[in-house]
Amino acid sequence: MSPEADSGSVRCFFAVWPDSAARGRIAAAAAVVEGGEGARLVQPENYHLTLAFVGEIAAAQLGLLRQVGRELHAPGFTLAFDAYEYWPKPQVVVAAAREIPSALSDLWQRLHRDLNSHGLALAPKRLRPHVTLARKVTQAPVWPAMSRVEWSALEFSLVRSDSAAAGALYTVVDTWPLLDE
Repeated sequence: MSPEADSGSVRCFFAVWPDSAARGRIAAAAAVVEGGEGARLVQPENYHLTLAFVGEIAAAQLGLLRQVGRELHAPGFTLAFDAYEYWPKPQVVVAAAREIPSALSDLWQRLHRDLNSHGLALAPKRLRPHVTLARKVTQAPVWPAMSRVEWSALEFSLVRSDSAAAGALYTVVDTWPLLDE
């Protein structure tokens, strides 16, 4: 049992998960990343696009998060990840989307607005759609141009995150459909 479970709190976020074909293409893109000693590739089952990071909450608030997800009706979207980026402060390499579909932007804004109305999440200054490929990368790697990876988002989920020796363990708490594009 994790320390979070012992204290009655959970760490949560809202995310979109890739379908198996997109997950395979992202894994192929990640295979070229060499992050140096100590770098750790993210496991393909953990690939996701974070919509809103909620953070540590009381387990009793999961019902409220489910309500926010259930009441949010938004269209699906197709996103193209087309560039590698190195982010030095968190020491990660990501697959980034340089173009943001309006449906994703609207979903992100509405979700943050709804969460903020309940005091549950602080919106980052801007939406930066990405999938983390590697962690603990201490210097910018050199890599070839990234092949474009398209991903159609048809649903979004509330996810619980627990720490483990092998890395983060993500458990989908609930999932809601996105409307036809």
